Amino acid sequence: MQEIFTDLKTVIEQGIPAVLCIVTETTGSTPRKAGSKMLVYQDGSIKGTIGGGSVEFQAIQDALKLICSGTPFVKHFHLQDDLKMHCGGTMDIYFEPIGCLPKLYVFGGGHIGKALAGYASGLGFRPFVFDQREGIFETWNLTGVETRNGDFLQIIDSLTFDVNTYVAIVTHKHDFDEAVLLACLPHEFAYLGMIGSKRKVAEIRKNALEIHNFTESQLNKVDMPIGIPFAAETPAEIAISIIAKMIDVKNTLKKS
Repeated sequence: MQEIFTDLKTVIEQGIPAVLCIVTETTGSTPRKAGSKMLVYQDGSIKGTIGGGSVEFQAIQDALKLICSGTPFVKHFHLQDDLKMHCGGTMDIYFEPIGCLPKLYVFGGGHIGKALAGYASGLGFRPFVFDQREGIFETWNLTGVETRNGDFLQIIDSLTFDVNTYVAIVTHKHDFDEAVLLACLPHEFAYLGMIGSKRKVAEIRKNALEIHNFTESQLNKVDMPIGIPFAAETPAEIAISIIAKMIDVKNTLKKS
């Protein structure tokens, strides 16, 4: 029993995607009783057990569907009717996703991108920073931040987007900002924001509507200009406005 709590601590501290499964109630003959626990990892491996056999196999499948994209729930299993298990009792199993930090994709490794990634790693996000400029990350020393050089559009093609994905576009060129926005817009995300003046935002919005056939509804999901509006001036202050907006979105989604 102690071992699974050690593993659970590691999952939470390192942000490892997993689901905690707990048997909350049983009736009749069952392979394990209430209080039995199992951790299911993203690759399908487990720690602990809720009894093995068909019920454990099905619980693992249910857990894998929940990782990083679901909310806790309880599922009732009738072992004979649902799973053809001859012991014939019932089990209620509680499923809770844990350790899955929201992904933050930061496009642009300049002063704002660096400051944003630094804040994000300590505020409940897993930041990834991308930039096309070689050597820009050589002097970085940020714990918990992953960096990658390469063409922005090729990088986007290799990424996974879901309801737990946050995107901040803060590149060093207007054209790059626009190209990244247009490439990210068709994907699923929790938050997508782009830096820019009102004039720049209006121009990119016009191009997206008239040239690239995006809709008003799609563009209304984009936070541009990015962040919470206040009199920010320095890169660190601008990064604070961005991370504050993302925290607001994240916590609001939790409540919905």
